[in-house]
Amino acid sequence: MITRPLDLATKLRPPPRNFDFVFLVNGGLIVMFFMLFGSRFVLAPGLGVDFIMPEMPGALAGAARTTHVVSVIRPGLIFVDDGAINFEQLKDWLKVQAKTTPQPSLLVRASASQVPVTDLTDIASAAQAAGFVRVVVGALEPESPGGATGK
Repeated sequence: MITRPLDLATKLRPPPRNFDFVFLVNGGLIVMFFMLFGSRFVLAPGLGVDFIMPEMPGALAGAARTTHVVSVIRPGLIFVDDGAINFEQLKDWLKVQAKTTPQPSLLVRASASQVPVTDLTDIASAAQAAGFVRVVVGALEPESPGGATGK
């Protein structure tokens, strides 16, 4: 008697017999929301931790605003907004993107250690052929001996 002084369990309604259909509906809605509103970046590969941009004195002075960005990890692996593509798909992507923006410009972020210069020139020439006005290869300003970047 001391542990249940108000005897509330007898005043409650009995639990419903079966909630299986509600569970299945909830599970279906969760799957549907993941499919409709899920991010394409959740399971997609991205830039690795060993991705290092090249350093160049005067990189900040030559910085320019661009309308499109591609990231080149290694030869044959190029990332755009839609995910990973190869060079042939990049040509088609560049043609489509050049039509969406007036005066399109492209920023190419390439790994300093793994991407040969010939790949950068191929990407730049494909972008020029697709109609891009400017192609910029991304670089970082080298750190000064004091530890801060030059500005």
